[in-house]
Amino acid sequence: MTLQQLKYVITVSESGSISEAAKSLFISQPSLTNAIKDLEKEMNISIFTRTNKGIAISKEGEVFLGYARQVVEQANLLEDRYIYNNSGKQHFCVSTQHYSFAVNGFVDLIKEYGHNEYDFSIRETQTYEIISDVANMKSEIGVLYLNNFNEVVIRKILKSHNLVFNSLFVAKPHIFVSSKNPLAKKDKVTMEELWDYPYLSFEQGEHNSFYYSEEIFSSVNRSKNIRVRDRATLFNLLIGLNGYTVCSGIIDKKLNGKDIISIPLDEEGDMNIGYITRKNAVMSRLGKAYVESLKKYVSK
Repeated sequence: MTLQQLKYVITVSESGSISEAAKSLFISQPSLTNAIKDLEKEMNISIFTRTNKGIAISKEGEVFLGYARQVVEQANLLEDRYIYNNSGKQHFCVSTQHYSFAVNGFVDLIKEYGHNEYDFSIRETQTYEIISDVANMKSEIGVLYLNNFNEVVIRKILKSHNLVFNSLFVAKPHIFVSSKNPLAKKDKVTMEELWDYPYLSFEQGEHNSFYYSEEIFSSVNRSKNIRVRDRATLFNLLIGLNGYTVCSGIIDKKLNGKDIISIPLDEEGDMNIGYITRKNAVMSRLGKAYVESLKKYVSK
């Protein structure tokens, strides 16, 4: 196995085509095909499955590519530091549900460790993708929640991907609404009071199961439902349509403005919000720093 072979399979996985990958690598298609076959033979796995329509990544190939990306990334850091005589570009990626404290922690990380060069990523994305990102080593850390409804299912999925959940804090249910919403001055609200208002939630794509929902009480029947992909859109709709969403109650007015407020929801339930990592993995210096920053924000 060589570093070059690992770079080859990563390029093929990203382009989705042997021919396109060969063009971008400036090598012949037969040479690329042979290099991949030699690697598969040596590792005793099939990284790609070949069909009449092209290639697809196999399940064992997804795991292999996760490790391959990590090896190549570390090799790039070594080259940056010792061959090109610089201090090395910092790399870090986190995948998260839509939490303002996760963004705040990311900002602090860049301020402290970004320096002159860095390549950091934060992915506010769907729950299934968060799990997949960490399992395949695209992200070192994933931020999500568990509760009595989804815990058995999510923990089973985490275990099958060799991942572990680390709790940060437990939150009581709240709602986010516009400061101009008729409910805004109430000390707490009930489900019955919310019936006439549009309910906003983050859609989960093809994995749009109740268990993957970012909002607790996802299985409750509601008359008006709106699903969105990003936090800015959700907040704009909260304001424009007098809608609401169910949440942890944590909001950053500096980040999200003063037009959105949090109100306790008079309903039994907890959100155990935490982060997932690969089992037995040694967390990087940046990963440890990010987790410490998260703890600082949630402790407030």
